[in-house]
Amino acid sequence: MVEGDPVSNASIPVIGIVGGIGSGKSRVASLLEESGCIVSDADALARAALRDESVRDTIVSWWGEEMLDDDGSVSRSRVADRVFADAAELERLEALLHPLVESGRRAEFDAATEDTTALVIDAPLLLEVGLDRACDVVLFVDTPRALRLERVASSRGWDEAELDRREGRQLSLDEKRSRAHHVLVNHGRVEELREQVEAFLATLGR
Repeated sequence: MVEGDPVSNASIPVIGIVGGIGSGKSRVASLLEESGCIVSDADALARAALRDESVRDTIVSWWGEEMLDDDGSVSRSRVADRVFADAAELERLEALLHPLVESGRRAEFDAATEDTTALVIDAPLLLEVGLDRACDVVLFVDTPRALRLERVASSRGWDEAELDRREGRQLSLDEKRSRAHHVLVNHGRVEELREQVEAFLATLGR
């Protein structure tokens, strides 16, 4: 179990998901959720944290009103551009958001019951920030680079150089794979991925 989590059933395993950008980690998380898992999406929690008034005010005090959209909300794209250009600023932002993200995750996991298959942490930097220490099993989603590039080009408008730049701030795929306990191969065929997820869950014995 995650240390300090108020989940009553300590036998519920915690699963972490890792993989390259565009590998389909969110798809795996969705399939796990369909199979009775509670999924905590770190990106969604971070987006919610950015809507917090105190977070908004702090970001403006750091980087100015240009970090806001026309409606006065924090512009995720402008903040991303700001922090990805400066590792120190990225660290400062993560320190600001972390307590709210962690609080949100604990609240989600607190909804677990004895029927919950597993608790799932879907976080882009799971290994980098040490969240793997809170996991019983780490899954690596292995997806061909060509398919990952196709996905990020379609969904995010990134070219190959941008994908490389973003992944350069993360652990290498070889390192992620080596630190995982189980590998799921994702060639973009959902039913095949579903079968792998179901086979993996069967090994948990729940």
